[in-house]
Amino acid sequence: MELWENLPRLARRLGGDIYGVADLSSATEEIRRQGGDEVAGYPKAISVGVVLLDPLVDLLPRRDERAVAVRYHTHAYRTVNLRLDAIASRLGSELQKQGYRAFPIPASERADDERACAIFSHKLAANLAGMGGIGKSCLLITPGHGPRVRWATVLTDAPLPAGEPMEQRCGSCHECVDACPPGVIAGRSFVESEPREARYDAPGCQRYIGSMEQGGRPGVCGMCLYVCPHGRKKE
Repeated sequence: MELWENLPRLARRLGGDIYGVADLSSATEEIRRQGGDEVAGYPKAISVGVVLLDPLVDLLPRRDERAVAVRYHTHAYRTVNLRLDAIASRLGSELQKQGYRAFPIPASERADDERACAIFSHKLAANLAGMGGIGKSCLLITPGHGPRVRWATVLTDAPLPAGEPMEQRCGSCHECVDACPPGVIAGRSFVESEPREARYDAPGCQRYIGSMEQGGRPGVCGMCLYVCPHGRKKE
């Protein structure tokens, strides 16, 4: 079996729900600015997503209840991140066995506290792989599940066939802007040439989460994820 056929089958067998490959050549300078030369040296990215459980996401309006916050943080964040990291590690090992370089990016990693970002954007890879568009919330909005997906990435030099970038799907919708408790979403549509700060105040979001954690419970918000009409199931 060819590598490009084996990898998505392996990802799904290990618990991944969504798989795609991105050509990173159009974003090299942005990748270098965020993660440096080491990260920017890879021409392709494998993007793997795990769809969150809707009953958990639908509890987010009750996130002030400790039991809800703990349940969401455990099963929609911590456990899913571990699952994604295990998949990325296995994919990386398979690529190396085949003679290619592989560099897994953790599902949740903070490399720059000031900008509240990792060394590489999972959403960038998933967008370039054609799995969704960048929304006004700066979340990736997938066609089937909206933003209710968590991601991991494996950077590689393997010559894998890549998808095509997907346009944003928000239109005139402002649901996430109106629902954001700290008001950190500007409501601007994604423009590739604009910095994230023009659309989303990530440090402000993190300060809000931090204020919740001071009460001795997990910092859980996710209202932008909850209200997105592309993810909510029709009753």
